[in-house]
Amino acid sequence: MQSDLQARLFDAIDAAFDQQVAFLSDLTAFPSTRGKEQAAQDFMAHALTARGYELDRWQIDVADIQHLPGFSPVLGPYEDAVNVVGSHRSKTKTGRSLILNGHIDVVPEGPLDMWDSPPYEPRVEGGWLYGRGGGDMKAGLASNLFAMDALAACGLAPAADVFYQSVVEEECTGNGALACLARSYKADAALIPEPFSEKLVTAQLGVLWFQVHLKGRPTHVAYAGSGANAIEAAIPLIKALHEMEHRWNAVENRPDDYAHMDHALNLNVAKIQGGDWTSSVPAWAVFDVRMAIFPGQSIAAAKTEIESVILDAARENDFLRNSLPEIVYHGFEAEGYALSQDSSERARSAIDALDDAHQAATGTDLKKAAITATTDARFFGLYADTPALVYGPRAEAIHGFNERVELESMRRVTKATASFIARWCGTEEI
Repeated sequence: MQSDLQARLFDAIDAAFDQQVAFLSDLTAFPSTRGKEQAAQDFMAHALTARGYELDRWQIDVADIQHLPGFSPVLGPYEDAVNVVGSHRSKTKTGRSLILNGHIDVVPEGPLDMWDSPPYEPRVEGGWLYGRGGGDMKAGLASNLFAMDALAACGLAPAADVFYQSVVEEECTGNGALACLARSYKADAALIPEPFSEKLVTAQLGVLWFQVHLKGRPTHVAYAGSGANAIEAAIPLIKALHEMEHRWNAVENRPDDYAHMDHALNLNVAKIQGGDWTSSVPAWAVFDVRMAIFPGQSIAAAKTEIESVILDAARENDFLRNSLPEIVYHGFEAEGYALSQDSSERARSAIDALDDAHQAATGTDLKKAAITATTDARFFGLYADTPALVYGPRAEAIHGFNERVELESMRRVTKATASFIARWCGTEEI
């Protein structure tokens, strides 16, 4: 890549950085939790249309994706699930094509009184932007967009097709990214700027969500001994699941990317509901669980063991052995993905191009790390034969209170992304 072009790209990003921060602030102000992403997607659609991209905005139809590998089961309606894609169509098509992917959905903000300032009133302080979703991952959406803007400011465009994706459902199924594949958006590589502190993600875990439904025997609390408490019945089942979690994390079960981690797989009992009246022994309970799995670990085998663990523990309970729990899978049913296991020439070339771009933007070597979360990268890497590079800015307290993203880190990632696009796709005059 010519050094003068690199300098021009970086200067263009610096010149537009205040605008980029304002864009991120406006985008973060949308409370785009699951089912409420439409206004934020309208905002993204307007931004892409204003830049002259070919716009595709559509409502996801479960019937189009439920037969595909990687589909996660859903419990709720999908009338409110909308994806947005802006396409740059190259005139020369002399370079390699690219997907720039990011998710618009954010997790719930929790009790508002636990935030130092309202989560959807973004504020900039001490070089950080605070607000729900600012880090995870609206800063990444902004960096993708303004990296492309930098090329345009230099009178250039990628010399290959580039598909800018703003998708829903990353936080709970990944079906938004899957819907893009079903709509035939394919490319030679994908870049996803999730907030992992300017490191390239070499591996990510898979995830299973499931519910355990319990039935008790109600009675007046005065005669509690003759009833069966469905909420308390959950306790030995949860204990058995944590024992399973410990076994799965054993040294002999860890793939190479996670060999150095004592506890990469986490089981989270995230929600419990039950009962109808304080003076009645609860007749029902439901608890929701999230369990991680390693790359290469079979989802079917994981489900079989989960079910065996729960039912075996239930059979040791005097009441539950005659009223066995029901296990319902919903949401995430995601395989793990390891970019490190992709030995293809395209993967090597993409990683090298990002390494060079990162060094140009930061003056440091690109660090690599396996993560204990999941991202939409699996869809591209596992089901579309597309190396997926996860590389984004530094953020803190994602999914927590006072979520924030470091603005100078976003600037560096934007520069690295622009440099990567120019290296990977090549350039042509507008």
